[in-house]
Amino acid sequence: MSDNDDVRYCQRCSYIFLKLILFAYAIVWWLIGGFILAVGIYAEVERQRYKTLEGVFLAPAIILILLGIVMFIVSLVGLLGSLRDNLTLLKVFMYTLAVCLILELLGGILALGFRHQTLGLLNKNIRKGIVNYYDDLDFKNIMDFVQKKFECCGGQEYTDWSVNMYHNCSAPGPSACGVPYTCCITTKPHEVANTMCGYKVLEKTRLDLIETIYIRGCTDAFFIWLMDNYKIMAGLLLGILLPQFFGVVVGWLYMTRVEDAINEYGHYMDLLDSSVARRVPKRQAHVAKWFRCMPEI
Repeated sequence: MSDNDDVRYCQRCSYIFLKLILFAYAIVWWLIGGFILAVGIYAEVERQRYKTLEGVFLAPAIILILLGIVMFIVSLVGLLGSLRDNLTLLKVFMYTLAVCLILELLGGILALGFRHQTLGLLNKNIRKGIVNYYDDLDFKNIMDFVQKKFECCGGQEYTDWSVNMYHNCSAPGPSACGVPYTCCITTKPHEVANTMCGYKVLEKTRLDLIETIYIRGCTDAFFIWLMDNYKIMAGLLLGILLPQFFGVVVGWLYMTRVEDAINEYGHYMDLLDSSVARRVPKRQAHVAKWFRCMPEI
């Protein structure tokens, strides 16, 4: 086998090209991760000012912070690895991306395979949120948006609101046996809803409420929306998975180029050899390692 055959991808992928691609990829996601982390920290600081409730499920800011930390650290590892040609950092970067990609795929497959259990878990957590609906502004804003956007009410169904202490039929206030106004049907766009339109609806049957509130649960409404907009969801999934797959491929190609360069030219620490006779060619190899596909002098 010739020397050229021992160098993988040298004729196909330029060292400089791969280095710039990986550097640009890492720095873009590093900046995005830092931005998400900053938004999450700001949201959590604001949330702490009005916080009356414990629970990660009711704190989207915590999810943003965790996501931002992971993106920031992994991208920083890839950035340093691409700058220093450090095989350890490059392997950590590539394998971390690969593990995240595999876990996301497995999570999606398990969620589809055990969809009834997934729906049950989702409805259970939504009911937990409904219990503390007025105590956590994050969850309240999300729930109000979902009920308006998907024209639904509650998690599994509108009667989920009975678990809230203010909407339970045993409550003394005007909201007893009612639902929030975001569950109410509006006939005109930008119509100002009557905040008491859900008054005493939990005492009535479903047929009596068809023209008053949305009786369909939000989990069912959301999955129906997914089925109707499968192209959008497919594009969103590709937008999440493809960048990670691209990072794994580029990281792997660049890592093999660095390994080939080390095998062909020697490690840069070889420059510390005290032999004067060997120092000149090693210095040439050290300069040439920045241009891997150039022929030896």
